[in-house]
Amino acid sequence: MLRSITVGLDGSPESRAAAEWAAREAQLRDLPLKIVHVWEPVPEPMAQAPQLGAETHQHWTERIPREAAEGISLRHPGVQVTGEHLSGRPGEELAEAAKTAELLVLGSRGLGGIGGFMVGSVGLSVLAHAERPVVLVRAGEQAGDEHEKDPAGIASAATPFRPVVLGLDVEHPDEALIEFAFDAAMRRGTSLRVVHGWTPPPYYAYGAPATPVLHEALSLSDSAALTEVLRPWRQKHPEVEVVEESRYGSPAILLVEAARDASLVVVGRRIRRSPFGAHIGHVTHAVLHHCTAPVVVVPHD
Repeated sequence: MLRSITVGLDGSPESRAAAEWAAREAQLRDLPLKIVHVWEPVPEPMAQAPQLGAETHQHWTERIPREAAEGISLRHPGVQVTGEHLSGRPGEELAEAAKTAELLVLGSRGLGGIGGFMVGSVGLSVLAHAERPVVLVRAGEQAGDEHEKDPAGIASAATPFRPVVLGLDVEHPDEALIEFAFDAAMRRGTSLRVVHGWTPPPYYAYGAPATPVLHEALSLSDSAALTEVLRPWRQKHPEVEVVEESRYGSPAILLVEAARDASLVVVGRRIRRSPFGAHIGHVTHAVLHHCTAPVVVVPHD
């Protein structure tokens, strides 16, 4: 079955930016685009109020998704666009829709003067429960933001893509996560920047002085581990230029810094079957809230 790029649309500026990103991704992958709108039923007394009557319901469930699909079809003529109306809790319905999607794309509000995302409860719920990759796109994201600047200092879709950034834990590398990042870089014709942050193990931190010799030995060990993890992937994707970056420090901070010059940031999330808890992880959570580039979260076992 041919999967689609699926995007959640609620009419907000952030969801419209997500829909445009999803259309561009569908074009890169030669896949259809499905626009999903979820209507959450309101209690009967509220449904009878004039401002939430039948006309408003029809506007949100029909007009906005239809007009968005028409506009995307005009701006992206090579993309097959369909729409789907669902009723229920948005977080649950979108997580369910992700099961048949290659990617699920969601919008996220920008943090005003602070670069990054404001991830709402729906987005966090979907991220915590979806078992397919989920992309968050901030409001105001433009195609040119993902590309290098030309000699005149102007970024546009006519210039090469910026690098794809992958956050990687060398102690628990996951094949699905690494494959996604290499594939994304290959499709964009750009390099893959693999970022690994390390800190001394507790028994070093508390049991030995922080000497330059110890720091250098740990640094070399982690760099060698990163190289070894990536070796078979370099052989599998020789067309992708790989930049390895193993540095001392917080992985979240290093990834947020790297995202400033990225077209896409790829991070992982370990799947947990328990219904309780956020299920996202502190590094991924920090990246989601502070990266300025689109972020894709790849779930893995």
